[in-house]
Amino acid sequence: MIKDITLGQFFPGNSVIHKIDPRVKILLIIAYIVFLFVANNFVSLGFMALVTVAIVLLTKIPVKMYFKGLKAIMFIILFTSVLNMFYGSGEPIWQWGFLKITLNGISNAVFISIRIVALIFISCVLTYTTSPTDLTDALERLMKPLTVIHIKVHEIAMMMTIALRFVPTLLEETDKIMSAQKARGANMDSGGLIKRVKAMMPVLVPLLVSAFNRAYELAVAMECRCYRGGGGRTRMKVLKAGTKDAVAVAVSVFVLAGVIVCNVMFGAIAR
Repeated sequence: MIKDITLGQFFPGNSVIHKIDPRVKILLIIAYIVFLFVANNFVSLGFMALVTVAIVLLTKIPVKMYFKGLKAIMFIILFTSVLNMFYGSGEPIWQWGFLKITLNGISNAVFISIRIVALIFISCVLTYTTSPTDLTDALERLMKPLTVIHIKVHEIAMMMTIALRFVPTLLEETDKIMSAQKARGANMDSGGLIKRVKAMMPVLVPLLVSAFNRAYELAVAMECRCYRGGGGRTRMKVLKAGTKDAVAVAVSVFVLAGVIVCNVMFGAIAR
């Protein structure tokens, strides 16, 4: 399960999505998430799902990588779907006490599940196709207006990117520690919830120690290279928006128009 978490990984490539300016890419991802929540029926959501599939294919990253990342949080998706099944209106098709399942409840569960999967896929697109350096530069440029109120934008962007970058590293470290504990006879895959939580304690302690050691080593390495934040620093790669970015923005406007048309023509699903 640990190996299935792909959040924070970057896959170098030469696709159209890779070439989009990271600033534009972040803004379009945010806009896409808004579009997903604007979609209020299955037709508009299906339209957004097709857009998601198209974006995923354009990245030229194996689709199995997206599903691999999805597998790690499948429990959350199922749990959310089951909860929504009990919040539908209408005539119940199954009832036990105050719990009831209706056709609207099942519709809500499917709707929410599709929306969550689309959110996960589009979030993966950002990290899969944007290098940590580009992501840092983009976040810093987008938050630059905050410097007017004396907020250290560069440091915030750097911390966010480092945290995201170290997710796969810490997951790999967790997997190594668990394998070492299992080789010493630790049983982490059987028993009840409390027993499994207790079995994880020998993993959490060395993991925390390793995380602090890595943080200290990174701080020392940055100091040795005379790193002093964003003040007066130049960039090896200057971000410039081009024709591809303009086309991406135009496509996003078309997608928004399509969602609005679907909402108006087919209405909202019953809750």
